Amino acid sequence: MTDDAVLRTRIETLLGDVQDPYSGCDLRAVAAIDRKGEAWAVELRLGYPCGDHAKTLAATAQAHLTQALPGVDIRVQGSMVLNAPPPDTTRQAVPGVDWIIAVASGKGGVGKSTTAVNLALALAADGARVGLLDADLYGPSQPRMLGYVGAAPQAGADGRLPPVERYGLRTMSVGYLVDEDQPMIWRGPMVTQTLTQLVRQTDWGGVDYLIIDLPPGTGDVQISLSQQVPLSGAVIVTTPQDIALLDARKALRMFEKVSVPVLGVIENMSTHICSRCGHEEAIFGHGGGERMAAQYGVPLLGSLPLDLRIREQTDRGRPTVVAEPAGALAQAYHDIARRASAHLVQAAAPSAFPEIRVVDD
Repeated sequence: MTDDAVLRTRIETLLGDVQDPYSGCDLRAVAAIDRKGEAWAVELRLGYPCGDHAKTLAATAQAHLTQALPGVDIRVQGSMVLNAPPPDTTRQAVPGVDWIIAVASGKGGVGKSTTAVNLALALAADGARVGLLDADLYGPSQPRMLGYVGAAPQAGADGRLPPVERYGLRTMSVGYLVDEDQPMIWRGPMVTQTLTQLVRQTDWGGVDYLIIDLPPGTGDVQISLSQQVPLSGAVIVTTPQDIALLDARKALRMFEKVSVPVLGVIENMSTHICSRCGHEEAIFGHGGGERMAAQYGVPLLGSLPLDLRIREQTDRGRPTVVAEPAGALAQAYHDIARRASAHLVQAAAPSAFPEIRVVDD
């Protein structure tokens, strides 16, 4: 074995000591190592929207290699490499969309829609092209959360609807098409047909991720969408409360039955933070999401507090990730979005993907 081969093997071994906190994998799986003259170039290719994390992870790897191999010129760089998913032979693809992630809950009132819009905004802020579909036709809330006031989008000559662009997201909701106080007095088949049309007849224009904010429950809409649309994965939003967890388990089992990978559980309203004194208290119980995740063998993607600012910001039409992008709450959404998208890549066997886009930091 040549000296170069020995050194390459040593670099690979050392990279195995450094773990990506979002994917849980060591860096050997994402590293491309090349000899360039007297120097060694290591590129860390992260397959999920990661923002500045690629640069941070590269610096960590650089420090580890420099300490272990003094005198060796090694330069580590991080990049984001987003890949298209493998084709789904059982469901028809959605034009202009790569990955589709459903955000679901077993029951209402757990903060699912607030979580969905902030996760979509976090993915966009981290460098992805993102669409957001409000699939709750009976109670659409995304237009209010995104602060949209304007005319309804009009179909083009091809019959497709242009998405409403807000904060870098391409969005669609039946709430854009009807008055805010107009009830949708429709039976199940009409709801399912309308939702399918919104998914497929919106001109998404090429997005890496489409986040679908599902209505709560496990009824016709959820099942039909799971069977007709190529969902790449789902995340389950719950609170620590036992009653919420009962219904969240049903949502998780529903996705298992229709062969949609569950990327993980998000525990919302994990603790309450007093806006006056900052005291933190687990008013809905403690550790319920973690126990559920362990029970079903899926990751706990993260926990979010019951914080007055989250409610105020969405009510004003500026969700937390855009209202306080540098704050701790926004960082919590970024952490969850990165874990979910990293697990999505792993669940879909990334080695089989064709590379479609590279964004260097």
